[in-house]
Amino acid sequence: MNNFTFYSPTFFAFGKDTENEAGSYVKQFGGSKVLIHYGGGSVVRSGLLDRVKRSLENAGIEYRELGGVKPNPRSGLVYEGIDLCKKEKIDFILAVGGGSVIDSSKAIAAGTLYDGDFWDFYSGKSRIEKALPIGTILTIAAAGSEGSPDSVITKEEGMFKRGASGNVLRPKFSILNPALTQTLPAYQTAAGITDIMAHLHERYLTNTKEVEVTDRLIEALLLTMVHEGPRVIADPNNYEARANIMWAGMMAHNNAVGVGRSQDWNSHNIEHELSALYDCAHGAGLAVTMPSVFRYVYKHDVMRFAKLATRVWGVQMDFDDLERTALEGIDMFERFLKSIGMPTTFGELGAKEEDIPKLVDMLCYGDGRDGNLYGFVKLSAEDCTRIYKMMVK
Repeated sequence: MNNFTFYSPTFFAFGKDTENEAGSYVKQFGGSKVLIHYGGGSVVRSGLLDRVKRSLENAGIEYRELGGVKPNPRSGLVYEGIDLCKKEKIDFILAVGGGSVIDSSKAIAAGTLYDGDFWDFYSGKSRIEKALPIGTILTIAAAGSEGSPDSVITKEEGMFKRGASGNVLRPKFSILNPALTQTLPAYQTAAGITDIMAHLHERYLTNTKEVEVTDRLIEALLLTMVHEGPRVIADPNNYEARANIMWAGMMAHNNAVGVGRSQDWNSHNIEHELSALYDCAHGAGLAVTMPSVFRYVYKHDVMRFAKLATRVWGVQMDFDDLERTALEGIDMFERFLKSIGMPTTFGELGAKEEDIPKLVDMLCYGDGRDGNLYGFVKLSAEDCTRIYKMMVK
């Protein structure tokens, strides 16, 4: 296990009706003039936004609103939010929505206290040292942004989808009411489950030795998703299944299961170009991406993939043919993704084989990259081309 530091100060309020306490939590963490940031439709139609406003009003907290966040959140709205926060002297941001809303809120929080272009953080030109405090009210279990220091934004000029991170971006509090996710369409629920499983796989694929504690934690969370995923697809109103999925999603990405070990993130990077170009759901893109990436890199550490196959998917270990065991586990993972309604091919996603050169160019050379991806296995542009072609099937 590698040396590490771990700081995760977020206060979590978990359970039914907890969103009604938003005002008291904002006040507890020092907010007096709040930007409510959200997407649109569902939080308005469900009455959630009105309940949040009422809670703030009851706590005597002034607020401004900025809606319109889209999946794969865009830089244009971030710039608008930064300008609004500076003009209105906002001192707290309350994100009401899923990972896209929270990621956009984090970008606004960092950009408001920065003299330059917030994109400097996402292009690696500057580090995030300070940000406005953030609170979240989560409406979909997926990205884990409610407990993480991470944010992903798409820059509309060039359509670069990039991430930034900093401990100051960890929310001060996060309200997690599983009942708020019960109205989600099955496809969105399944995409969220896939994203959670991707966060776990990206940490499981490590070159660090002797990390049994976090290996076992990751395996347990994956087993939870394998158990609860089909239950919640079959019965969207299963509160207990949604509760387990929601907490697993937070644990998968606040890095409690990733400390002390190298991590991968190549599947995420490869997928980001798909959702940037085609505007598909991130989880759906990951469902197409991960099995092909895994089949391409598994020989780098066959035993790690074989262990995952036996411990999570129940594959019988074949000590005479570890590759067969590893590949059977990957096949079972792909079948699971299909079973919950996720696409697993380029065509199902709406992607086009003729776009592969453009995807690779953006992935490997866009926004100043050096032509390679670095993670569990170093991947060149040629490797990435082969992986995208494997997805076509």
